[in-house]
Amino acid sequence: MIVAFASSTGEKIDQHFGWSKEFYLYRINKESAEFLKTINAETDLEDEHEKLNYKIDAIGEADIMYCTQIGPKASQMVQSAGIHPVRVAEGEDLKGSIDNILEMLNTQPPMWLLRAFHKAQQKSA
Repeated sequence: MIVAFASSTGEKIDQHFGWSKEFYLYRINKESAEFLKTINAETDLEDEHEKLNYKIDAIGEADIMYCTQIGPKASQMVQSAGIHPVRVAEGEDLKGSIDNILEMLNTQPPMWLLRAFHKAQQKSA
């Protein structure tokens, strides 16, 4: 599955979804995590709805998106696009979050993670 992290550095999750200028994408399975690319999602769009759609399109291949904050409208839009939003504490270690996903996948994954994992497997089949 593909996970997007809203980060200004690629080291910490430190961005609000709607204001994030970059997302770091990783392919994560039960065995490993592989960095795919950095997505530049900077935009000068003023309209909130257009800006959110632009961000969602930018991370459209993701199954899960980690950020520090996301508004209710944006969360609903992200979920409608088939991406599961996850809020974490400001400055959470990106590598630590990846390790946590790997651990959850290999022990007792929560239902939201199982859904995202199985959906990703069906997309790639």
